[in-house]
Amino acid sequence: MASTLPDNPSLEHLRSDARALQRGVNFNERQAIEAVYRHHPRPDIALQRFRLHDAQLTIARRYGFSGWPALVEFMAIADELAVDPGGVDEASLGVADQFCSLASLRYDHTDAPPRWQVAATLLEANPAVPQHHVWAAATAADPVALNHHLEDQPELVSTGGGPFGWVPLMYLCYSRVPLPHKESNVVAAATVLLDAGADPNAGYLWRALSTPFTALTGVFGEGEQGPGRQPRHRFATALARLLLERGAHPVDQQTLYNRMFRADDSHLELLLDHGLADAGPSPWERRLGEAMETRDQMWRRQIDWAADHGFADRLVLLARHGIDVSGAEPVQPSFPDDPNVRDADGATPLHHAAWSGDLDLIRRLLDAGADPGLVDFRYGTTPLGWAQHAYQTDAVDYLRNWQTHTL
Repeated sequence: MASTLPDNPSLEHLRSDARALQRGVNFNERQAIEAVYRHHPRPDIALQRFRLHDAQLTIARRYGFSGWPALVEFMAIADELAVDPGGVDEASLGVADQFCSLASLRYDHTDAPPRWQVAATLLEANPAVPQHHVWAAATAADPVALNHHLEDQPELVSTGGGPFGWVPLMYLCYSRVPLPHKESNVVAAATVLLDAGADPNAGYLWRALSTPFTALTGVFGEGEQGPGRQPRHRFATALARLLLERGAHPVDQQTLYNRMFRADDSHLELLLDHGLADAGPSPWERRLGEAMETRDQMWRRQIDWAADHGFADRLVLLARHGIDVSGAEPVQPSFPDDPNVRDADGATPLHHAAWSGDLDLIRRLLDAGADPGLVDFRYGTTPLGWAQHAYQTDAVDYLRNWQTHTL
């Protein structure tokens, strides 16, 4: 069962929660007693004399662990591997670390092309940055600089450093700095690292989330903020294929989550070609154990999302590779009777089409009478504003042109 711990959890806070739960039960507080009945495997017996170990067991099971020792074990791993990239004070960094931070996909609300352009400008003004350290060389995908660093200190290939404490391969895979590199140049840089002993299964725990963000996760990109703000690597296919051929495990749960939101299945096809459907336990599954989703949970999430969003081709692809999709019926996309109907947050179908960059749907909605001037209740902005925030440049251009020609 996957952990449901909050972001950046603290074992000390969890211990405090257990003591607070014990006090609550002893004072006969309703919420505390309900929590015991909801999560403790033997609530009636435990409540007869509610000890601290009962409270700890209740807390552990609330967050998806079989018991307190399993939670403590995971927290020890998280202390070693957890990183909050958005928590870095970039203003205090030296130029090389600042370049690495600005260039990297961090999976927070600041991810956006302007940050990566600032990184490119910084590198242009300071062309020797890749010589400063191996992590900057990896971020810049500079094979010459990487060779220079590793010839002097070969152990750096597996040493964490830079602003996030990552190994060099991670910076290369998460870098989105717009440089005039050819695919062969970036693949050559990754090959330098792998030939020197870089772990193709390298990763970290984002804010102590129990699903690791791996090198593959960085290459495949995307996520909840959409492909405009969290794009895949420019050479995602070539880099992912290289990583898989060099030993990256195809069961990458965070990649499957990040890429499930859109109908494109190129990531699935590549992972399935490398054994995703029936691969044995990954290094991360062996290390994190019950804190991670089970395979059944992983596939159920994929199947349910595909069915609920009408991704029929994805269900066919999964079934062809032996995944049981029985009972999953893809919802047929429907066009709204009222193109200006609002959801609970006041957003219209045109807002959502603009966010996803669906030009065909945008055209159809506008032709049907959708009002591009309506603002949603939550953010107070128009569909154009949604497209701008998502960096859906084609949708932005289309909506602007439409408004210009209809005024």
